[in-house]
Amino acid sequence: MAQISRRNALGAGAGIAAATALGAAAPAAADAEPAPSPASPGEGRHPHLFSLAKSAPATYHGGTLRGATEHTFPVLSGQQGSVYLIHLDPGGVREPHWHPTAWELNYVLSGRAEWSILGTHPDGSYHNDVFTAEQGELVFAPQGFFHYFANPSDTEGLDVLALFNTSAAEPNDDIGIVGTLNSLPREILAASFGIPVSAFDRVPRDLKPVVITRRP
Repeated sequence: MAQISRRNALGAGAGIAAATALGAAAPAAADAEPAPSPASPGEGRHPHLFSLAKSAPATYHGGTLRGATEHTFPVLSGQQGSVYLIHLDPGGVREPHWHPTAWELNYVLSGRAEWSILGTHPDGSYHNDVFTAEQGELVFAPQGFFHYFANPSDTEGLDVLALFNTSAAEPNDDIGIVGTLNSLPREILAASFGIPVSAFDRVPRDLKPVVITRRP
């Protein structure tokens, strides 16, 4: 089991207290490319204040991602903390992934999230936890545990506030299933699954993370 870091755990918990303020104003998906940046002091913004809900989103097939990291919110530099506002459209899926150096604390602002977390548990067993998180509930994904969440609704969006004990941007501590599979030779995958190499012929070989997608 990967060691769960407790750096600034109290700071991350304090962020949850403010999360409900974003719930009513969670933005809809947009087509803008990611270009978030903090306003300068000359624009009347305090260095300890960041408009997460109004920041430019990274847009994907299935939802959007807005982040406050040391790159977009400089006051976080060296503080071991970052926050993401994740919106999944109906049927949206957060790519299955794991974080090698950070735990993840998720607060459901609106909607309902189907979760899956795979890892070694305190009783020594290795199994998958599958459950549903409702509005107002917290989900903790330990450091190094493989996980994903999805929006099961066909009509309603899902908004989640995710806090990490790292100041770095998520791509620097986010290893997705697409990149994980494609980092391995096809014969190794075939041997691991006990199936012919040809079974992986239709699997794309791209290492680029999907991040957010949508059910077919």
